[in-house]
Amino acid sequence: MERISRGLEDVDIKWTRLTTIDGERGILRYAGYSVEDLISGGASAEEIQYLFLYGELPREGELRDFVSKVERGYRVPAHVTSAISNLPRSSDAVALQMGAFASLAASERFKWDKTTDRDVAASVIGNMLTITADVYRHVNGLPLVEPDPRGGYARTFLRAALGREPTDDESRAMNAALILYMDHEVPASTTAGLVVVSTLSDIYSGVTGALAALKGPLHGGAAEAAIAQFAEIGSEDAVERWFQENIVTGKRRLMGFGHRVYRTYDPRARIFKEFAERLAPRNPDALRYYRVALRLEELGIAHFGSKGIYPNTDFWSGIVYMSMGFPLKNNIYTALFALSRITGWLAHFIEYVEEQHRLIRPRAVYTGPGERKFVPISQRS
Repeated sequence: MERISRGLEDVDIKWTRLTTIDGERGILRYAGYSVEDLISGGASAEEIQYLFLYGELPREGELRDFVSKVERGYRVPAHVTSAISNLPRSSDAVALQMGAFASLAASERFKWDKTTDRDVAASVIGNMLTITADVYRHVNGLPLVEPDPRGGYARTFLRAALGREPTDDESRAMNAALILYMDHEVPASTTAGLVVVSTLSDIYSGVTGALAALKGPLHGGAAEAAIAQFAEIGSEDAVERWFQENIVTGKRRLMGFGHRVYRTYDPRARIFKEFAERLAPRNPDALRYYRVALRLEELGIAHFGSKGIYPNTDFWSGIVYMSMGFPLKNNIYTALFALSRITGWLAHFIEYVEEQHRLIRPRAVYTGPGERKFVPISQRS
């Protein structure tokens, strides 16, 4: 049993130049750039998408060329939008994304090729914008629309999904969310996608596999669970009693707290918290949950901080999404997570297939019976 690493914890499965995490010090860097510097410096999501695919920040001409490739991906085949609109509006939003990418896998002819992989990846990033906007509109009973590519990736997505011109603060918050969730080394969804593409399956199937893993509440669904927790508590006056009855007694898990890697405050959570403070007053539900979260965070850190358990990014991100106008419905916050993480998935897929390719085929330690002889069913007593 000493050979088994439960959950593959601390098992290194690839080399990467994409992301580095220092969980003890709360540091997250993309290709050497701290996420704090990227957000405070006003980086666009498109610049960081380029960084992940090409390893360097783009010059102006390079960025224009890259953006044009992304925007070509906004036009998705009719059968992909049909795959979304023909499913029930009660469907899980991430499952709808999976259906759309499975449809692309069925129709798009893809072969791994270093000369074209990044062009395809740029188009897939564009595909994901349209697919996610369509998913949001479908589950909310709204007609699907073609994205208007004015003002950058974040603004384009908000306009397509919400059907209105977003405010500058909303666009900045969405842009920050896209960057903050863009990659996080090799969590469950990235690993699942890597297993798929290690077989040299197509890039769309790799995304479908990653989405399937992200869908679970222990991964991408954590933001939804945190918001549901705030809604259950109801008001800041009820936080302390709820905490004593559920968390101190060990009956419940405090959603949005703790991380497999971080042993201090998640650096992404600090930034999401700042945007939540700025945007929540515009939405009564978001403001109520923000006040609940503030008190809950205080109690949680006092109770768990000595154990290295602090808020993670999902504790605050749902309040930001709600403040922008996305209701808690059909796992949509996890779909918004995927809209960002698509870039990290694609960059890891390309890095692995082009540089380190080997079929991922682990082993299991057998613990069943020893050799047994088969007895025909007529002879079994």
